[in-house]
Amino acid sequence: MIRICFVCLGNICRSPMAEFIFKNLIEQEGLENKIFIESKGTSDEEFGNPIHHGTIKELKKHHIPYQNRTAKYLKKEDYHKFDYFIGMDSFNCQSMKQLFSDDPELKIFRLLDFSPLKKDIADPWYTNNFSLTYEEIEIGCKYLLEYLIKKENF
Repeated sequence: MIRICFVCLGNICRSPMAEFIFKNLIEQEGLENKIFIESKGTSDEEFGNPIHHGTIKELKKHHIPYQNRTAKYLKKEDYHKFDYFIGMDSFNCQSMKQLFSDDPELKIFRLLDFSPLKKDIADPWYTNNFSLTYEEIEIGCKYLLEYLIKKENF
């Protein structure tokens, strides 16, 4: 089983949105028994807080199933628990490399680097544009799934 961790700063906006969008995509493809998905934050400042209401609103708007949950944060020992760490922006990727003392197994990626967009996903906590965040995460997740299907021979 392939294990993926979506990562943003606080784990209340972008990474849970990516988690549930990607879970929905893999379920549509019948791959839920081949791919495990979770999300976490690089900071513990939101630890224990629920998913942001803007994220929930977008998921509901697009009929994406989700579960109520609270924010979790990455720990150094997580490096050996996942095959892929998918950051929402460059800062998330740098923070992961710092936490994990680099990335010797090349597991850290930025989500939109799998797509033609090749850019950071802006944090809707600051932009308040959850619709744009949803669109970009959906694009990134579709390209990530395409990449995994080819690479992992699903």
